[in-house]
Formats: sequence, C-alpha cells, structure tokens
Amino acid sequence: VQLQAYGGGLVQAGGSLRLSCAAPGFTLDYYAIGWFRQAPGKEREGVSCISSSGGSTNYADSVKGRFTISRDNAKNTVYLQMNNLKPEDTAVYYCAASVRCYSDDLNFGSWGQGTLVTVSS
Repeated sequence: VQLQAYGGGLVQAGGSLRLSCAAPGFTLDYYAIGWFRQAPGKEREGVSCISSSGGSTNYADSVKGRFTISRDNAKNTVYLQMNNLKPEDTAVYYCAASVRCYSDDLNFGSWGQGTLVTVSS
C-alpha cells in the first residue's frame, strides 16, 4: 500500500497550503503518520508526526508555530496545514506510516510519490 500525498502547489511567501495524506482501501486509524520533505539536493527530513489517536504530535523546529498536523480518522485522512510559508519550505512532501512516531524515517513505510510545494519569494 502506498500513501498518497496531495495538495501541493505554487504559493507566495507568507501564503498557506493544506496537504492531505490518504490511502484508498487502507485504514490509517492504527498508524502514526509522518510528514517528510526533500528539497532539491538535500536529504529527506522529518516535518511532523501524529500518533494513531491524534493525541500526540511533534514538529521539526523549522516549522513549529507555522505547520499543524491533524487527522480525521472518519475520513481516513491526515492533514498538514502549512501557514506563513517560506521559500525554504520548497520541497517534495511525503507522508508515510509507522506504528509510532519514530525519529528515524527508516522506521516508516508505505511511501508514496509525494506532492511538490513551491514557495516563491
């Protein structure tokens, strides 16, 4: 199963986007979901993670106060609300699943193709 990340696009600095992560035919309820990003020429980095219940979340320091992760298990979807976007947020964003929010992305699976976010200055 591959998780599908969508909702990316081109936005000006200071703007907002909401990314969604879904997996048609696969129940996300039992999994922690992480958002990751990879900018051109850079390594993939963790952005945020939410526990299966939604009761626990964490964020990279670079996005704290600007991004909010949430989930709607009834809709089988996890969201990443991104506000006050900066050019350095430009990257391909991916979502992936794990049994809990590990710090190492190698513990996550079901990676999809990702969605491109481009922030212009």
